[in-house]
Amino acid sequence: MIQKDKMLIDAHVHTLASGHAYSSLYEVAENAKEKGLQAIFVAEHGPAMEGTVHDYYYHNYCTVPRQYKGVRLFMGCEANILDNKGTIDLSERAVQECDIIIASLHDRCIQAGSKEENTKAIINVMKNPAISIIGHPDDSRFPLDYQEIVKAAEYYNVLLEANNSSLLGNCYRQDTKRNIIKYLSLCMKYNVKISLGSDAHICDNVGSLSEIILLLNKMEFPSELIITQNISQFETYLITKMNKNK
Repeated sequence: MIQKDKMLIDAHVHTLASGHAYSSLYEVAENAKEKGLQAIFVAEHGPAMEGTVHDYYYHNYCTVPRQYKGVRLFMGCEANILDNKGTIDLSERAVQECDIIIASLHDRCIQAGSKEENTKAIINVMKNPAISIIGHPDDSRFPLDYQEIVKAAEYYNVLLEANNSSLLGNCYRQDTKRNIIKYLSLCMKYNVKISLGSDAHICDNVGSLSEIILLLNKMEFPSELIITQNISQFETYLITKMNKNK
């Protein structure tokens, strides 16, 4: 049984900088502290997303302290996949300044293609060693071959995200629960690792993982495949990924 209070990392949160989120970095970090989290992944939307920051915003991440009252801050980006080649909307300078990069398909930044085309886009972005997580691969508007996606995630050592906001009633993504069950079932079959993220766009939702944890428990998903439970586990993953890409 996966316990909510054992999940000490929220691996996907946004701040005001993303343009359609509503809390400052301070408010998000303070909320994480109050909830006893060890770390949060601040993944501001990439520059191709309407209303978000310019590429140079990420260049200045060196000024942001990586600890806030005991909470580790991973400063990063939810980069937009722009084409089937796996191109993302970040310069090499911005990539180098990010602690963590999530790559996602968003309908405002790429037109949905066929299942084959969408799958190709995801697999090609996984080849980029800077990408650690594929964000919310659960939207039927972007049909995917989950067998191929999960096998590629294992090969390239990329985490597939189980996104809590995808299971909320107000989520705009489609058929998410069914799709999440599909790829998590394959992750169980092939021992492929995942991350958990609230996808919070307001500070009160930081650390909100109850819906996805409920689903994981119903599926009897093995907790050892959840890499974002604590700092040491995730840092071990990063070291392994770095060594594999040398």
